[in-house]
Amino acid sequence: MLAPDPEFAIEARNIVKRFDGQAAVDGIDLTIRKGSIFGILGPNGAGKTTTLRMLLGIIDPDEGERFLLGSPDPISKAHQVGYLPEERGLYQSMKAYDAIAFMGALRGLPLAEGRRRGRAMMEEHGLGAAIDKQIRQLSKGMAQTVQLLGTLVHDPDLIILDEPFSGLDALNQGKLERLIRAQADRGVTIIFSTHVIAHAERLCEEIAIIADGKIPFRGKVSDARDRLRPQVHLETRNLDGPWRAAIPLDCQPLGHNWHFTLPESGVEPLLHALVEGGAGIESLSIERPGLHDAFVQIAGEAVARKMEADTNNSEEDAA
Repeated sequence: MLAPDPEFAIEARNIVKRFDGQAAVDGIDLTIRKGSIFGILGPNGAGKTTTLRMLLGIIDPDEGERFLLGSPDPISKAHQVGYLPEERGLYQSMKAYDAIAFMGALRGLPLAEGRRRGRAMMEEHGLGAAIDKQIRQLSKGMAQTVQLLGTLVHDPDLIILDEPFSGLDALNQGKLERLIRAQADRGVTIIFSTHVIAHAERLCEEIAIIADGKIPFRGKVSDARDRLRPQVHLETRNLDGPWRAAIPLDCQPLGHNWHFTLPESGVEPLLHALVEGGAGIESLSIERPGLHDAFVQIAGEAVARKMEADTNNSEEDAA
């Protein structure tokens, strides 16, 4: 066994998990720096939840090794971890602040202190009127917020959220994004899985794309986007002239509008050719590919379509 690197909150080396002879996770390597917001991005059934459960020690890998906060025994670090599972579950008869305190007690926080923090956290997050209500009396969004606060009440060093945005409407998704950023500002390491690309693009510096139990990409969001060249949107007064040599041969205008991939030579030579050649530039914009485009290029169109279907289903659940 190799020694863990203190720079990382999570290390996984060639971890494998099989169910009924089939590999749900097939040789994943993963390192996540302390203090970062890290997204694990992929469709439902790709292996995200199984990976998170192995990292947490809920299940053990069949092969490979993993370290959580420097330990090969993740359960020994449970008191330093906040975990929000994909399957939400709270005792329906429990009062909201008691539910938060109970979750903290499972991580070693004294119950009285958990109750005090639970009340304060609910007030802070606009749920003061619901403090003494039973969970069954709360809306779905409020109940999910209560469970999230229970994940945070013991001030963990590492927060792992499995599909935290699933089933939330746009308003509550925004609140959750702000809460994640606030925790990151405190230096907490945050890992979340999602099938919604927009959340990862807004929140994460680094991501792992997972498909069919493998990770075809792990790194910075900017590096994923840089796999594709920027797109040029150009409108000209003229349709012909020496400047046409600067535009790819297979690009045909729609009216006076041109759309093509930025040449390898870059923006400056293109702009020089257009001006000197008399194109008569009406407008010119350079659009950098988004994470969605990069995901399609890395994982393939079939996986991307599955992601979109999962996102649409999640939005219907939140409606």
